[in-house]
Order: sequence, then structure tokens, then C-alpha cells
Amino acid sequence: MACRTDYFERILPDTLLAENSTMSLRLSVAFLLLLVGSLPSFAADAFPEFRGPRGDGTADAKGLPTQWSETQNIRWKVPVHGKGWSSPVVWGDQVWVTTADEVGGGKLPDSTKGAKENPITSVSMYALAFDRNTGKLIHDIKLGTQDKPQYCHPFNSYASPTPAIEEGKLYAHFGSLGTWCVDTATGKVVWERRDLKCDHFRGPASSPIIHDGKVYLIFDGVDLDYVIALDKATGKTAWKADRNIKYKSTNPDYWKAYATARVLDVNGKKHLVCPSAECTIAYDPSTGTELWRLTHGGMNGSARPIMGHGLMYLTSGHTGKLFAMKAESLAADVAAETALWNAAKNVPSRPSLLLVGDLLFMVSDGGIASCLDARTGSVNWSERIDGEYSSSPLFADGKIYVPNQTGKTFVLEAGKSFNPIGENKLDAGCMASPAAVGDALYLRTKTHLYCIGKK
Repeated sequence: MACRTDYFERILPDTLLAENSTMSLRLSVAFLLLLVGSLPSFAADAFPEFRGPRGDGTADAKGLPTQWSETQNIRWKVPVHGKGWSSPVVWGDQVWVTTADEVGGGKLPDSTKGAKENPITSVSMYALAFDRNTGKLIHDIKLGTQDKPQYCHPFNSYASPTPAIEEGKLYAHFGSLGTWCVDTATGKVVWERRDLKCDHFRGPASSPIIHDGKVYLIFDGVDLDYVIALDKATGKTAWKADRNIKYKSTNPDYWKAYATARVLDVNGKKHLVCPSAECTIAYDPSTGTELWRLTHGGMNGSARPIMGHGLMYLTSGHTGKLFAMKAESLAADVAAETALWNAAKNVPSRPSLLLVGDLLFMVSDGGIASCLDARTGSVNWSERIDGEYSSSPLFADGKIYVPNQTGKTFVLEAGKSFNPIGENKLDAGCMASPAAVGDALYLRTKTHLYCIGKK
């Protein structure tokens, strides 16, 4: 691990930094240098899950480029076989993605209900690791194969869930197709679960998260909807909670969702907050006991919850509503009408929100970027940027990075005024969200994985 002086400044006691004795300080730093090999990686040098080290789309990267192309500021570019919309995760010198190789093909009409005539006859799931510095392929691990898989809409992929990574382990999730724990050094499978089922109806997308020795998964199917916690060491079930959601519509398209859970501090207690269609439900992460549910309507919920200023910001998916809920109101059954404020214009259904200080940023599916006052909901600006969007925006080094589905990434100033800084085009579009570590941006398109950085 490279020496990071800013890290030492954070962990050295203030009294030591104020010490007049130069020798004392040198000896202390030298001692820390000896121990650095045994210290765990820290947020500034990792991007361990969907939306980064804090799960909110913010990263500690510095010096990222604002301009790039296929011939400018590309440190490396590597092809990724198969089809997968999962975002890259980074730990140490490795960058991981998941993908799926499909056998068969063709397109079902959008009106097709379920998987009765699925043209995909077989799908194989993979986890790939690349050297962070060179892009060299380290692992290409075939995790499993599923014959006659359930239908996945062509807009989605069988490998849309972003894996989660920690020291020595990767947790690769493919919805009901399976979940695998992989040793990141050897590429060997530590454990797998192929028994966790639901009918995703249009394919999987909810990503795993790691907390307090457990891996948390959301299964929002049209037949079953539940949240499950697995022991991260063994893969065994720690607890399982049925969602028991009462849907207002009889159309199964209104029952599915794709959101990723997040553990948040609410009123002095840890809450596992799990958005879904119709409602958002929070659980005790230790036991699975339901703590509260907010019924807000909607379908296709995808956005991770974010929190700040004593408020939790939640969206309702395709009904296009945003709710700023007061933390003290989040108990038992919560009425959406109790929101401090709400918004219903240019609210995304797929991209997640981004909170930077007092500013709340969002990019709608159709390409309207907006900046709201996080405390009041008043709109500072709302401007169209080109294209349609599925990936979530990333904030790093004072700037917002927003890739679209046709290959353009817009770089915007994270301010109260609309100030576009860069517009960058690659050969293929992005369904995955970007990652940023150190001074590099890791961007996955539909065909390749890029490391973007100043040369």
C-alpha cells in the first residue's frame, strides 16, 4: 500500500501533531510506516460497493480529469466479454466487474408477460478482476451457468447488480441466478447460494451490501419479495424478512423494484433502509425486525436512500416523486404526507440522488439535471443535458460526473449555478455508474472498462 500522508494526519492524535519535539513526531510516523502493511484499506483508496465507500455517490478522489476521449487521458482500456450493467468496484490494486454470457438471443415484445418464450436458452455468470494500474486481466472466473433462465428485459442484464468487495473477498450477486463469495487473491469460490429465488420478471438489479459481518440482499420479485441477511463468512442465512407489500395494481410490472439497501443512523439507531415498489421499509440490521415503512406508491424503485440535515431523501421510481422525510417521523407506519417537502418534477426513476452539503442534485432518466436546496426543496437550477440516463451521478473533487447511455459523460460544477465543465465522448454508452479512486475515474461502458486519468 502506498504511503498516504493525509491518512497519517487523520489518525495521529492532535496532541502528537502539536508536539514540539521533531524527533518524537518522526519516530511516531516511522512506527506507523512499519504498521501500514497490516492496516486495513480505507475509504480514500477503495470504492467497495454500488455508489462508493459511503454508499451515497461521493468519493475522495482528487485530480480527476474533466476532459477525455478515446485518444486523450485514457490510461488503459480493456474489453469486457458478455453483457452486464454492474458498476466497477475497487480494492487495493484490483478493479472488479461482473458480467454474463448469454446463449440464444432475439427480442421479446415489450408486452410479453414473464419468461414463457425467453429467447435466452442459457446464461453463465462471471466475475472479472483487472490490475488497477495496467488493466491487465487477473481473474476471469466462471461462477455458474443457468439453463432456461427466467426472462430478462433487453434493456436490463443478468449481471446488473454491482458486487461488493472488502479485504480478500468479493461478493458477486446475480439475483435469483445466485450469489457467490470469491477469494480475491486466488479467484477461488469460498461459498455460493443458488437457492434464493424470486421471479424478477424483467431481470435482477439490486446490489449486495456488507455490514457488521453480514451481506444484505433484496429480492423484489412478482411472486416473492423479501430481504435476507447472509453470514459473510459462510453464506448461511442469518435472518430473512418477508416484505408483505400490498400492491395497489394487479399489473406485475408495478410490483418489481431494483433498489439497493443502505444502513443509516436514524434517531440514534442503525436502520437497514430498503426501498421497493409501493413503499420503503426499514429493518433492524441485526435481527430483520421491521422498524417502519413509508408507503409512497410507484414502481421500478432503483435509487439508494440518502440522508442529511436530519432528513432522509427517498424516491418512488416511475411515479417520479421525491420525499424529504424528517428522521423523527420514521417510526411504525409513516405517511408520505408528513414529508417536510416533496418534489414531483424531473425526479429520476433509475439514477440515484446526490447530496453535497446543502445542495441536492439529481438527473432524470430523460436528461434533466437539477439542483435543489436540500433543506427546503426549492430549485436552484434545472437544465437539460444530452441523452438518457441509467447510471447514477458521482461527486468527487468538487465536480459531478454524469455518464449517459450513448457514451457521453458530462462534468458539472457542484454549485448553486449551472456550470458545465466538460463533455466527453466514448465509443459506447454507460449503463453502469462510475467509480473514482486516487486520481483516476473507472468507467464501464457496454463493451469496455476504462481507467481515465491524467497521464
